[in-house]
Amino acid sequence: MSTSTALADTQRWLERAVIGLNLCPFAKAVHTKGQIRWVECEATSPLAVLQLLAQELQHLAAADAAQVDTTLIVAPQLLPRFADFNDFLGVADDALAELQLDGTLQIAAFHPQWVFAGTTADDIGNHTNRAPHPTLHLLREASVARAVAAYPDAEAIYGRNIQTLQRLGLAGWRALLKG
Repeated sequence: MSTSTALADTQRWLERAVIGLNLCPFAKAVHTKGQIRWVECEATSPLAVLQLLAQELQHLAAADAAQVDTTLIVAPQLLPRFADFNDFLGVADDALAELQLDGTLQIAAFHPQWVFAGTTADDIGNHTNRAPHPTLHLLREASVARAVAAYPDAEAIYGRNIQTLQRLGLAGWRALLKG
């Protein structure tokens, strides 16, 4: 898979699903301002991805938030099985803590086979965290706090997203993301 294909798939997902369906009401502003750093990781080993993650966490922490407010690491070859990817997230959080960036940055994750605990694989609600490729989203805690404080009823976002996806249905979701 070429670099442009994985990033293009993920950018299309961000624009059409995350922003287009308003699954994350905070994403549009950073996208419009060009404050997202896009990084493709072609590594296949979790250790190599972990090394890149550490570099990108440090890069984001040092960057001017007006220039780079968030980072998306797209890793198309990383852990295609969701259970393995989910296990890797604990290691990723450990790296955040080891770098003493816990409380400054956070890691959100997306995977093409994402399944929330207590749901079945075909539950449409899982698509809130399904991206075309395994993706690690690095966020600034301060930016998240500001966005949540400015957004009325932020705790209702998840429930609204489930309703949106139920109305759209699986066929609508697939049509939305077609290249």
